[in-house]
Amino acid sequence: MRKKMLPCFFAVALFCSRLAAQEEFIEPPSKFLTRIHFLQLTGGVVLLQGQLVGYPDTLNFILDTGSGGISLDSTTARYLKLKPIPSDRTIRGIAGIRMVSFVNNQKLKLGTLTVDSLDFHINNYDILTAVYGERIDGIIGFSVLRRFIFKIDYDSSKIDIYSKGTLKYPRGGFLFRPLIATLPIQAARVKDSRTIQTRFLYDIGAGLCMMLSKDFIEDSALLYKKRKLFFKEAEGLGGKIDMQMTVIKEVKMGPYRFRNVPVYIFKDEYNVTSYPFLGGLIGNDILRRFNCILNYDKRDFYLTPNSHYLEPFDYSYSGIELYFINGEITVGDVADGSPAAASGLREGDAVVAINKVFSQNITQLKLALQNTNEKIKMIVRRKGELMVFEFKVRSIF
Repeated sequence: MRKKMLPCFFAVALFCSRLAAQEEFIEPPSKFLTRIHFLQLTGGVVLLQGQLVGYPDTLNFILDTGSGGISLDSTTARYLKLKPIPSDRTIRGIAGIRMVSFVNNQKLKLGTLTVDSLDFHINNYDILTAVYGERIDGIIGFSVLRRFIFKIDYDSSKIDIYSKGTLKYPRGGFLFRPLIATLPIQAARVKDSRTIQTRFLYDIGAGLCMMLSKDFIEDSALLYKKRKLFFKEAEGLGGKIDMQMTVIKEVKMGPYRFRNVPVYIFKDEYNVTSYPFLGGLIGNDILRRFNCILNYDKRDFYLTPNSHYLEPFDYSYSGIELYFINGEITVGDVADGSPAAASGLREGDAVVAINKVFSQNITQLKLALQNTNEKIKMIVRRKGELMVFEFKVRSIF
């Protein structure tokens, strides 16, 4: 009897051994760590607040999947009396390449969470402050995003941060598996005269729908030949850059499809897209239409359509850029041949009002310029004299 039972005992022991081994490797569930509120800037860009440990000031940070690290504004660093250490490292942006210095081993407090061992590179974000009308003290990217799970809810303007671990995703969304080295790369399909499947940077720090490199546009022959291009100035790392605007017929990412999507086309002189590896980037004027869970550790981006999903895109074209400089809204670049240029507006004019909006809130004034096919009346101050200019906002679609 004993000889017949031995194989059974060995089988049970082996099963129990395997079960114990499996239990040893079961990952614990993620834990809720903190909740922070954020402000949506133009194009859905996420602005949140944090503090460097040891300093009382509350700082404004853009949350950016398009950033491979974490950074501080050079003016903010001087104000806090931080002493950056020079390095031989460079960062690339759409408008230039810069050598950077670092402030190492800092701690950042986000809500009740403290993130340690952070090496901030120093950069000048005056242009971002001017674009958004809010002080931009830095950018939070991969250095923080990779350590936690971020739940971004654009309906409530709240971010919940969780520890790494198992997490149950809600129903009604779609699980994307982007390629992640430091920056997330997502496959998508673009369609106009042709249909092209390629890779794009998943960039919540870009306040636009899509940006495509000129090399990609020319090599793929994506655009209909009759597509009209509109000239526009845009801003990015390194400064300002001239771009062109148009509309493409369709963008499809996973099961989600968007029609008649505004896109920017730029000459990628600094090889930010590493073409042909990337065709360009998908920005937050598309991505803000989803509440998302960013789980870098698992390479999971889980997107659920939210209340903004069906909002119309902005097709307006006035030909001017507005900047908040020295406490007032100023007209920036005025594109040749644009409605604003035809009216007589000039770069440097100080904006007093647009239509009935008498405000120095740059977001409100930019919204006033988005009334496609409507007449705009702008009151500006030029050399101390008040002047009125009128033009009709065109549509790029």
